[in-house]
Amino acid sequence: MLTVLRPAEDPLASTDHTYVEVTAGSVGASISLNTVAEWTQVPIGANQATGIVTSVDVAAGAEVAQGTALYSVGLRPVVAAEGEVPMFRQIAEGTTGTDVTQLQQMLTALGHYRGAIDGRTEAATTTAIKHWQKTLGLAQTGSVDVGDIIFLPQLPTRVALDPEIIHRGASLAGGEDTVLGLPTAPQFWIPATEAQAAMMPVGSVVEVTAPDGATWQGATGEQSRNAEDGTISVAVTGPDGAILCADVCASVPVSGQTTLLSNIVTVEHVEGLVVPSAALVTTAQGQPAVVTADDERVPVDVVASAKGMSVVTGVDDATRVRIPATDKSAG
Repeated sequence: MLTVLRPAEDPLASTDHTYVEVTAGSVGASISLNTVAEWTQVPIGANQATGIVTSVDVAAGAEVAQGTALYSVGLRPVVAAEGEVPMFRQIAEGTTGTDVTQLQQMLTALGHYRGAIDGRTEAATTTAIKHWQKTLGLAQTGSVDVGDIIFLPQLPTRVALDPEIIHRGASLAGGEDTVLGLPTAPQFWIPATEAQAAMMPVGSVVEVTAPDGATWQGATGEQSRNAEDGTISVAVTGPDGAILCADVCASVPVSGQTTLLSNIVTVEHVEGLVVPSAALVTTAQGQPAVVTADDERVPVDVVASAKGMSVVTGVDDATRVRIPATDKSAG
């Protein structure tokens, strides 16, 4: 008995193409990277109270206004007020000056004072001080101790208290820079390689996962290169340059850097008739085309391409096109 063996036929030798149908679908592409959020903190107020911190009354990143209690020392509240001149002395009947004007403005804002804001501590002002002290649960002396108020340049403003200095049980001697001012929002940026940055021109859509799991819609901005390691930082803002975190920026932790998972759209989502990009050929005139099952070359316009697929116009739905795009009649 004689058996003759021969190599199996190479299926690619007999079939150099297959066909797929043009179908409705969508094309888009994105990359997942991290967005870094970080607050800029600047000292804006110094403590003048002495003693032991008995309470911390504002959370990091909270917005404070005239009369907001920041913390307590020896059970005595330390209150925020607006003013350029720091608290440097006791204010009592007969005291005059800009610091008195600032105190009168705070008392007016809180509804305790209706007199002239003239920088003079007279009967109406001392009466207002007593009313204010009563609301704080303090003895109604009519005078304000140097450690009772911290004047801040502008109110309302978002602040943080230095946790290394202000915490329950901490001992204060006076003069510590305790109040840190925060901008309206933290800075947001995407650390990227040069290749990744090239995929994110200004205005690219960024979907940032917020600390609470919500999605913030943003856009890429200017790019800057780190001279030390060559990495590129791509700024992220809200749409049209708005604040990315809008009115929930307080959800971003104030200390250190916060990393947020992000999705950057590199090819906008486009719907239409979809073919594999491998099915595209080019005519002698440079026009993209597909080859049908009837060996007809049909010119098309490519609307978008991503991940090996293309949205095209110029060909009908359900048309069978050749893939790989080999046109035997070409030449």
